[in-house]
Amino acid sequence: MAILQPLVDIAAICYQQGVRHVVASPGSRSAALTLAFARHGGFAMHVCMDERSAGFIGLGIAQQTRVPVVLICTSGSAVYNFAPAVSEAFFQQVPLVVISADRPKEWLHQYDGQTIYQSEIFGKHIKRSFELSSDYAHKDVQWAINRIANEAVTLASTTPPGPVHINVPIREPFYPGAGEDMIASADLKVITRQASESILSPETWNNLLDDFEDFPKILIAVGQNMPDPELSEVLNKISEEWDIPILADHIANTTGDKIIRNHDLFLGRTDIQNLVPDLLITTGLSFISKDFKQFIRKNPPKAHWHISEDAFLADPMQSVTNIIPTSPQYFFQNLFEKIDYQLFVQNSDPETDSQFIQNWNIQDTKSSRIKADYLQNLSKINDLTSLDLVIKYTRKVYQLHVANSMSIRYVNVLDLPPYIPGVFCNRGTSGIDGCVSTAVGAALMNNEETLLIVGDVAFMYDRNGLLIESLPQNLKIVVINNAGGNIFRMIDGPAGLPELETYFETRHAFSAKRTCEDSDIAYFSCNALETLETSINQFLENEGISLLEIFTDPYENEQVWKSLKRACKA
Repeated sequence: MAILQPLVDIAAICYQQGVRHVVASPGSRSAALTLAFARHGGFAMHVCMDERSAGFIGLGIAQQTRVPVVLICTSGSAVYNFAPAVSEAFFQQVPLVVISADRPKEWLHQYDGQTIYQSEIFGKHIKRSFELSSDYAHKDVQWAINRIANEAVTLASTTPPGPVHINVPIREPFYPGAGEDMIASADLKVITRQASESILSPETWNNLLDDFEDFPKILIAVGQNMPDPELSEVLNKISEEWDIPILADHIANTTGDKIIRNHDLFLGRTDIQNLVPDLLITTGLSFISKDFKQFIRKNPPKAHWHISEDAFLADPMQSVTNIIPTSPQYFFQNLFEKIDYQLFVQNSDPETDSQFIQNWNIQDTKSSRIKADYLQNLSKINDLTSLDLVIKYTRKVYQLHVANSMSIRYVNVLDLPPYIPGVFCNRGTSGIDGCVSTAVGAALMNNEETLLIVGDVAFMYDRNGLLIESLPQNLKIVVINNAGGNIFRMIDGPAGLPELETYFETRHAFSAKRTCEDSDIAYFSCNALETLETSINQFLENEGISLLEIFTDPYENEQVWKSLKRACKA
């Protein structure tokens, strides 16, 4: 039998670099890798039979810890099943270390099972791909494996974080024999990488401050971001003291009473030219609001600063004029301190246009009032009312996870209580695959009550994430079952096609009940507005993991959503 020492050392290096969680999918060729991590004793091992779900569980764990999570799989098509999670991690900037077992290259095209092209299999959706030699005897190869393991883990964490891939060809024999111990090499080398901070020169700051003073109408917009109390605090100071509106989707996790939240309900109007900024400052990743992006595209500001340490030039509004490569915390804190000092020395007030923030607040307040009145007067069960009541009845702290498609669009227009500590959604690629598994991974880590809101198609697409041995008991799941992909009724293109129900919505009669029975999840259901409050409360009060399935009518949902939009834009 065999002990593949360099693979044992990879596990030891990952531990020394701070990795503590491993998600492994069963397989034979990967046995040496899995055992190296499992027998190390320092890792929490999570086993998931489906690599696609396993990848997203790992993503959910890393999303919470901000520390790389190792994914292990066997050779062949198993590796490809990590691809959705890897691409999401790449665009959402979540650190993963994918370690795939492989067959030696000479067996390609020799009708050998589970042998495919695995080198650089994830293409451009990876920070870097590494491939080990299949022959470990030479000391240079051992040195290279040690170096690659160190580089992979540190690179996954380097700003902007993201996934890396190590492909490991493994020759037989690879199972350890009875009594053979897996112990790291005595001369194990760990290479650390020091963290650095991108700062701006005094000259750059002087130029930025001079330009800033030339723009009386300034808007700050925050895209998807991790919860950051310090960033929220300084943004609220800027807004309050300088009369600058702050716009943020819920996934921006920017807290504060003055944040513009209802922009998706009024920015589609044509009579809002008084909301056009002279200077737009953006930070974070994606924006949910399509209306916001289109508003800026149609009304480009004189200047648009984007605060980002990303290597790519992201310009979804087609208006960026200046990329400022530093962290948002550093930028906004320094901006506030420097301008605040200038105003103090000059004994003057900010020159921003106070009417501009009033224009935004008027529209935000109007839309909020129209929305509240509209929701209160609905008399039939529907998606929007159901989620509004679920959120209102969650009277204790829940970390909120939301699936893509209509789920996140509904949540983004609803009011969230201030005690929600974070809103998470896979908006890197915005796919429905992996929404359940990501929430499972997050709930395993966060030590908080966790609530997932998911549509029926997204839930069924990712049910395998519930097949792990120990489901997190702090997870509650709300499934909005409208019997198909309801979002296609809301989109102008497919909504008018005669093939809508067959090829877009994919009508079905399935429910989550049997999945709950298979996974030992407490199941609750509701299909009437009169019993919804009781069902929600029973669901939320239940101890342990539970699921509430709310059945709604797609035609009613379509009418409710479009009528709300019309009411706010009238």
